[in-house]
Amino acid sequence: MNDDPAALHARIDRTNELLQRMLAEVAKTPSTHAIFVDAGYLYAAAGRLVAGTEDRRAFDLDAEGLIDALIDKARTIFADSRLLRVYWYDGARRRIHTAEQQTIAELPDVKVRLGNLNANNQQKGVDSLIRSDLESLARHRAISDAALLGGDEDLVSAVEAAQGYGARVHLWGIEAPEGRNQAEPLLWEVDSQRTFDLDFFKPYVSRRTAAVHEPGAARPGREDVRFVGAQIAAKWLAARGRDTLVELLPGHPYLPGSVDQDLLVEAEGLLQYSLRGQADLRRALRDGFWEHLRTQY
Repeated sequence: MNDDPAALHARIDRTNELLQRMLAEVAKTPSTHAIFVDAGYLYAAAGRLVAGTEDRRAFDLDAEGLIDALIDKARTIFADSRLLRVYWYDGARRRIHTAEQQTIAELPDVKVRLGNLNANNQQKGVDSLIRSDLESLARHRAISDAALLGGDEDLVSAVEAAQGYGARVHLWGIEAPEGRNQAEPLLWEVDSQRTFDLDFFKPYVSRRTAAVHEPGAARPGREDVRFVGAQIAAKWLAARGRDTLVELLPGHPYLPGSVDQDLLVEAEGLLQYSLRGQADLRRALRDGFWEHLRTQY
């Protein structure tokens, strides 16, 4: 028996209304991105580029400042998206955090995932961790975009797994002084590529010397450094104007890389002490800077 035309049209109208509601809900759902950092690649490539060596013992990496810079860069690239978190993949003997890895793990919006280190200090199991996380997050629609800082060909399967669930994977690389430091099959597989140059990494990598401070200078306390951060914020407010600095507030607790570098240089001049490689004092400096800004608005 044929359906009554009026009833059929009514059902079609109800179906169209439901579809429109679903599309409206999807449109309101914000895109989400995550940053995946292969620390082995990062240390080797950035160390070679800035310090001329891949030996971690020969240079200091300001991981906190660099992570802030990567988050700030992602915020610019994925303008209509929110950050899920930064995943930091590294190796450690028996998967026990080193002091540096523990400091990184305590940062906001950062998840440290550890593979093993073998007798030759080679990472084992890191690629599988990256694949597991990328695939799981894409499968559960937790991310729409993944920024992957790495270069190993073994990451191809991780990229394919995430793409299979609809996520877009964007490969981030580090400028190579000569040649290439990312596998070609990986470059072929991703949705986009971006390379960061020497100027991007220079503020966060410094060649290690016997002493990290000026000869004869006493190490300042955290409260002293925090006070200097507040002093600089007050000075910047007067010189740069409230409108300029109020633009930083939505990014709290992160500072754009250029601002963070200016803050570091000015603080070192006031303290007469180098803060390179001293994560706790760098954090105190940023805390003091932010605290003063937030009291003014």
